[in-house]
Amino acid sequence: MKLQPLLDYINRYVTLTKEEESLLLSKVTVRKFGKSDFIVKNGDVCNFESFVLSGCVKTYFIDQDAQEIIVMLAIENWWTADLGSFISREPAKLNVQCVEKTELAQIHYDDLQELYQQVPKLERFFRLIIQQAFVASQNRIVVNYSEPAKKRYLKFREQYASIEHRVPQYMVASYLGITKEFLSKIRRQLLNEK
Repeated sequence: MKLQPLLDYINRYVTLTKEEESLLLSKVTVRKFGKSDFIVKNGDVCNFESFVLSGCVKTYFIDQDAQEIIVMLAIENWWTADLGSFISREPAKLNVQCVEKTELAQIHYDDLQELYQQVPKLERFFRLIIQQAFVASQNRIVVNYSEPAKKRYLKFREQYASIEHRVPQYMVASYLGITKEFLSKIRRQLLNEK
């Protein structure tokens, strides 16, 4: 079943009955996006929580110098959205865009609110993954301000080895908060150290 990865992911946190799974799946829409397609655009309200079934997605904003600042990359079995917009129902501050052809399992905001009432375990599930995302975000902020670029890159390669080979170098650099030229320099240094 195409949505089995979604069910497997949820069942790592909470155990759903077959009836609860069926109810959840009745509210999930599978959508395909092409490379460079937007899932959410800055200024639009983010209406969907999206689970990546296949593909790769970047979440970013454009700074005052017209530079793309990547705040998140997501691949298979990861969630993606402009969470602030999704929760607050206010216009998105971020863009969520496909880096590759991507297939998502999406749950609309209204359907999710309904599911919280009908399947309370799902409210627990989403609370747990949002807490994890918050902790990861805080840790990333601390690392970005306290670790040198080389160490940040090594940590990125260790944690996200499967992502580095799927996105252009400039996206990795943006995610790390450095220029692509500086990332090239770090990569050359690491090659020379071997």
